Formats: sequence, structure tokens, C-alpha cells
Amino acid sequence: MTGRTAIRGGLVITASDEIHADVLIEDGRVAALAASGTPAAEAFSAERTIDATGKYVIPGGVDAHTHMELPFGGTFASDTFETGTRAAAWGGTTTIVDFAVQSVGHSLREGLDAWHAKAEGNCAIDYGFHMIVSDVNQETLKEMDLLVEEGVTSFKQFMAYPGVFYSDDGQILRAMQRSAENGGLIMMHAENGIAIDVLVEQALARGETDPRYHGEVRKALLEAEATHRAIRLAQVAGAPLYVVHVSAMEAVAELARARDEGLPVFGETCPQYLFLSTDNLAEPDFEGSKYVCSTPLRPKEHQAKLWQGLRTNDLQVVSTDHCPFCFVGQKELGRGDFSKIPNGLPGVENRMDLLHQAVVDGHISRRRWIEIACATPARMFGMYPKKGTITPGADADIVVYDPHAEQIVSAETHHMNVDYSAYEGKRLTGRVETVLSRGELVIDQRKFAGRAGHGLYTPRSTCQYLA
Repeated sequence: MTGRTAIRGGLVITASDEIHADVLIEDGRVAALAASGTPAAEAFSAERTIDATGKYVIPGGVDAHTHMELPFGGTFASDTFETGTRAAAWGGTTTIVDFAVQSVGHSLREGLDAWHAKAEGNCAIDYGFHMIVSDVNQETLKEMDLLVEEGVTSFKQFMAYPGVFYSDDGQILRAMQRSAENGGLIMMHAENGIAIDVLVEQALARGETDPRYHGEVRKALLEAEATHRAIRLAQVAGAPLYVVHVSAMEAVAELARARDEGLPVFGETCPQYLFLSTDNLAEPDFEGSKYVCSTPLRPKEHQAKLWQGLRTNDLQVVSTDHCPFCFVGQKELGRGDFSKIPNGLPGVENRMDLLHQAVVDGHISRRRWIEIACATPARMFGMYPKKGTITPGADADIVVYDPHAEQIVSAETHHMNVDYSAYEGKRLTGRVETVLSRGELVIDQRKFAGRAGHGLYTPRSTCQYLA
């Protein structure tokens, strides 16, 4: 890496500060910041200057929940690590943490190796891995210790999907006890999958096969019940807990209660729950299938409680759960049976812009935008301050963001490898202009300048919110 870059004249926004400052980048890292127009800033000498006048200069987004190439329901998520990380960069995200999958009967190591093979040499931005634990046994528990030591410090379990990823309460407790010892963080998909399967069977027997029934059987109460149960199991184990893709106000209430009790419990939500609703699932002509994900979209009244949770810090992170399936040939597998629709939405490219729209709409502040999209996910998963902020020594993962540009979201113009947009036709204010990853241009004034293989695997330390 040769040469220095100066980003001049922008408003630098981090989770803690807003300052009109110039940023000097050297050897892939932030070398210095100085207030614009001061002698210190004037003294920056650089081979390349990026003019950020009238723009925001923000840390690259950290999306801590993606599923590239995930096998699900007899098919695969349509984004590869190459297409998915390129789309992420277009949306101002410079680090993803994806999920490696342990299959039942196989070791954690086999799953992790398989995901390394998918990603290596293909990513446009930096990436890390969480580990999905589908088969808790003595060997798996030992492997968890080894993975934490080598920088895979978070483990996802499912209270949903019996027969696929499901863990029972005993398996969950054992994994939590292990993470309490080794410093790992358990991430929980909190839905009562055993009860949901009964409701699915009953709905299909009644001839209720349309996509909207996906939302009706996966009841908010069963998300809240599982969230409560996960919190209490974690409390018994003396372990921290991170609940993924929280969608229901009743589940937010469970998290708020636990946090009020002083428990190390954290919650994530996703843009789809903040901006979409069961109205989308009910769209006619099977269009609703585009919005099938789990946890499901909820009635609109849940949105206000999710925004409130983000403001009060009862929810700390917004990730995407990006797991795209094309409408043609993939979502269509569930025509006549909603339970066969692959679960997942595309969103890795839209998150930073949607959350900026939330700033424009008055839901959150600019600094909170950066906190929930960059800084907190980096801290939660052991990458701060290398990722998630703009400070001397940090990786130069930086976005020049135009807060005034207007755009209309559309599958015609997005870069995700999927044939529809969950936000088709939505007008947004704000757009990514230039993106640097470790000081190298990935998006240069709305042109792709990156390459597959630039992105490096990033081992992580343990959760930085735990003493």
C-alpha cells in the first residue's frame, strides 16, 4: 500500500462526535484527523485528495448478520460472497460477519472450513464469521473453546426450525455454560419452533397456504416466549446473550426487562421490521412471498416500539439478516404451501441508506445512526476500534456520504444478485458516493473500483461490552 490520501472538508460523524475535519490516511489506516482549515489540517500532505465538502465522512458500515450462499429449503441464497460483498460496498458497508454452518453429524471445524473456502479470494470488503451450532455434543463444546481462541467468538443457536438447525433447551444451556467459560457470545434465533410447526400443520390443513399465513403462524407471542426462555437460560448459565432479528414489541419488552435487571442481554433488529409489515406479506399474486423471512414481518404498530427500543438502547444493533432468494424459481418453490417458501430477504445494500432516512424522518440522531450501524456491531463482535469508527490507528474503512442526494430504490439499479427489491419504489434522501476499504477505493464517486479478493478475513476478539 503506497501513498497517502486526504479526505477534506466533510463533516466527520462517529458514534460519539460530529466535527468538520480532514482525515489523513496512510498504509490502509487512519493516520490523523484535524479540524478543517486549521494549520494541522493544512499540513496534511497527500498524493490523493477526496473533496468531501457538503458531505458526511462516516465509518464504513458493519453488518453483523449476513447469509451469503446459505443452503436453505433445497436451494441456496442467491448472493455469493463476491456479489454480496460488492453490493454491501455499494451500500456503504465495509465489513460483514457471515454465518458458517455446522451440519448435524459434522464438526464445527468442517463447517467453518467450508465457509472459508466459499469466501476466500472472493470478497470486495473485509469479513468475519459467526458459527451456527446445530449439533451440541461433547466434541462440539470442546471445539467452541478452540474457535474462540482463533477469533470466531460468537455462536448462533436456533429455537426454531426443528429437524434442521434446532437446539432444545438442554443443548442451549450446555452451549451457554460453555460460552460463559470461554468468553464466547451466544446469538439466539428466538422463536418457539416446536409450537410454530403445530400451527403450520393446522393452517395448511385448513387450506391456508398463501404467504401471509407465514406471518400468522409465527406468532409474536411465540417470539416473546422464546426470547424470555433464552434470557432465563442464559441467566442460569451465567452467560451473555444476543437475540438476533427482534421483530415483535413483546420481545422488545422481554429484552428491556432483562436489561433493567442488569443482565448482559443484547438485541438486534433489521430494516425490514422497521420499514415493512404484514401488509407486504399480504400482497396479491404470490408477491407476498418476497417478504417471507423469520422472524416474520409484523403488523405496522410494532414499528414504533422497535424505533423506541433503538432510542432507549434496549435494542443496540441494526443488521440485515441478508439472505436473498430470487422470486422466480426460488420463492416460487412455496406456491401452494407457504412453509416451502425459502426464508430470507435481500438488504445488505440498503441498510445504511434506510437508516439515514430514519435520521431524516426524526426516528434517530446522526450519531445514533453510526452507533447502531457501525460502532456497536464492531464492539459487540470484537472488532472495535479497528472497525466501526474513524480514529487514528483504525482501518481506513470510510464512506463519503451525500446526505442531500435523492434516490429511488429499485431492483433495476441495485447490485445484489436477486430479481426484486424489498423496498421497490421507496424514495430515500442520502446516498453513498465514495467508499474506501483499508484505504483502497472500492466505490469511487458512484463507480465500482474494487476487486474480488481485496477483502480479508478478520479474526475477532470477544464481545467488548462484557467486563
